[in-house]
Formats: sequence, structure tokens, C-alpha cells
Amino acid sequence: MLNILYKYRFEIFLVSQIAILFGSLVVTTNIFTIVSPALFYLNILAGSIFIGNPKRGNIKIIVFVLVIVGGVFAIASFNEEYTVYNYLKIIVLFLFHSVATFYMIRQIWWAKLVNKNVIVGLISGFISLGFIGFFICISIEILYPSSFSGISIVNETANTLTERLMYFSYITLMTIGYGDILPITLLAQKATILIGLIGQFYMVIITAIVVGKFINQQQVDSSNNNH
Repeated sequence: MLNILYKYRFEIFLVSQIAILFGSLVVTTNIFTIVSPALFYLNILAGSIFIGNPKRGNIKIIVFVLVIVGGVFAIASFNEEYTVYNYLKIIVLFLFHSVATFYMIRQIWWAKLVNKNVIVGLISGFISLGFIGFFICISIEILYPSSFSGISIVNETANTLTERLMYFSYITLMTIGYGDILPITLLAQKATILIGLIGQFYMVIITAIVVGKFINQQQVDSSNNNH
């Protein structure tokens, strides 16, 4: 079973990311609230397979990651009134996404051939950076309230905070910067610079390497066909 999941790990990870980001646009808020934990756990499952390779017998690593991250996520979901569990969830998810993204990018980096998995992984890696940026921003806002202005335009609810900072993370990562949300404190400003730099480095280095490999691959295939 895990070998099959490993084969489609890039696709599963990307689909779960897109569902988490845009699922609320397809279904009602009440339904999305019910299914979102399952989407997060599917994302955790796919990410844990990046960290542990079942083909090499690293099943213990996959199980360990699933138990730790999934357990913390479940506890926080059933104890929403206790903020300490939500803080722990943010920390664990931040660490998980950071490690999973590292291993995913490393697999893309060392790929000899540019195939469907590499392209899907390239897209998914960029989306993962947006999640990491979101965890950084929300951690700062929780520890130091009012670090960002413009995040409670609609109303002051937890969902608004999450959605607005997720939006801010991706807008910053893509260096669009509409200016509707602003980092106020020095720490928030430094974090914003970091997110923007990470997005640029990813596009300039990782994407450029994949494109270069694809061009070389096409040239070799063309040369072989001519002979």
C-alpha cells in the first residue's frame, strides 16, 4: 500500500494542498470545516512519505511522523478552547512542512530526468513555501498581537486571521504586495523579507535547475533520434 502511495506521493501532496487552499470556494464553510481535518491528514500522509522511503524500508519513520503530527493535530481539533494545543499544532505543522519540503526539494534537485513527478513536485514545493510562510506569520501574530495591520477587515475571528495571513504569505511569496496587509513590527517586517527572498530563491535556483535539466534532456533525446 505504501509503495503505491510513494509512487503517487507528488500528486497526492499537490491535490491535498490545493484542496486545503481552495476547498472553501467549492463547498460551504460548514462542510469544509468538517472535511478539512481529513485533507490536512492526507497532506501529512503524503508529506511523511517524502521523509521516509518505503522502498528502503523506512516504514518506522513514516509511522512515527504520522503518529506525532496526526496526534497533535487531532488533540488540537478536539480541544479548541485550549490555546496551548493550537500553539503546539502550529509549531508541529511548521516543523513538519519544513522537513517535508526540504526532502521534496532534495528529490527534485537530484532527479536525473524531468518527468511528471518532478514538474508536480516543483509546483507543490512552491505551494509548501507559502504554507511555511503562513506558519511564520501566524506564529508572530499570536506571540505579538497587532504585528500585521489589515488582517481583520471583515471581522475579528480566528478564521479571518488564518485566511488573511495565508493570503498575505502567498502574496508576499509571489512578490505581488498589494499593500492591503502590512507588517508593522520589526519582527513581522523581517519575516516578510524572508518569505519574499525564499520565493525568489526558489524561482531563480530550483526552477532554473529543473528547466536546465529539461533542456539538456530534450537535446540528448533529439541527438539520439537523429542518430
